[in-house]
Amino acid sequence: METLALASDGLTARLSTQGGRILSLDWRMGGTTVPLLHRCDETGPEARSAFPLVPFANRLAGNAFRFRGEDVVLAPNTADPAYLHGDGWLGTWAVEAADGASARLVFRHEGEPYRYEARLGMRLEDGAGHLALEVRNTGGRPLPFGLGWHPFLPRTPETKLELRAHGFRAERPGHLPGEEAPLPADLDFASAAPLPGRWVNNGLEDWDGRARILWPERSAGLLVEADPLFAHAFLFLPDRALAPRADWFCLEPMSHRAGAHHHADLGGLRALAPGETLSGALRLSPFSLRQGASNPS
Repeated sequence: METLALASDGLTARLSTQGGRILSLDWRMGGTTVPLLHRCDETGPEARSAFPLVPFANRLAGNAFRFRGEDVVLAPNTADPAYLHGDGWLGTWAVEAADGASARLVFRHEGEPYRYEARLGMRLEDGAGHLALEVRNTGGRPLPFGLGWHPFLPRTPETKLELRAHGFRAERPGHLPGEEAPLPADLDFASAAPLPGRWVNNGLEDWDGRARILWPERSAGLLVEADPLFAHAFLFLPDRALAPRADWFCLEPMSHRAGAHHHADLGGLRALAPGETLSGALRLSPFSLRQGASNPS
């Protein structure tokens, strides 16, 4: 395992080749260091660091799906009974390039049924963190692919979230994605609102690709901007009654709906023929909440 240290424009980051995980992303605001991602030194399945989702995101109900008249079966990849979040977050990536302010990693998966090559790029530039993710089907047949990011974000007592989503997906037993349902009032973040204290493990679908996270105690915020490819998001919050000291939450941009393999229209998954590629990018821009500062809207 290798850890790369990146720095530029007041930002510092640590990127691990184990799981392609971002172990930290910090911003120097005046004389204060503000963590923009949850800091972590671990790289195992339970590590609360930001990681890529490839060749698709979330849980696969039944560990199987039907595609073009054939049954496609995958084995569970963690202690969870459902195949979860793909392979990249559990595998070892190789460094293709690094220059101190940017890095590019590659991951090759030779298993079945999915065979693919993924690339992850991170660069610190213009005061923002730029993340790029790509997957190419290297197998011998078409299969549905998707991409996503699973960041663990700092959660302070006063944290607020702002994003606009047009759909909501319930959770069913086994932490599996359920049916479409009305958006609960406490998950309406059209205007900046506090995170609820209850358990949340739900899809926020058809969002506009922009989210603002506000940390009033730190006088700072983070603007997340996703390419149109990442048309959906997933929100995960631990139950504060059971985990009162949990200092993180997850907002996961995804190219497809949770449970998409079982949707008639593939729910945003892209059928890639051998050799075809899918790619998308995110931009993470910190900003100040101090009086007189210019804040992204």
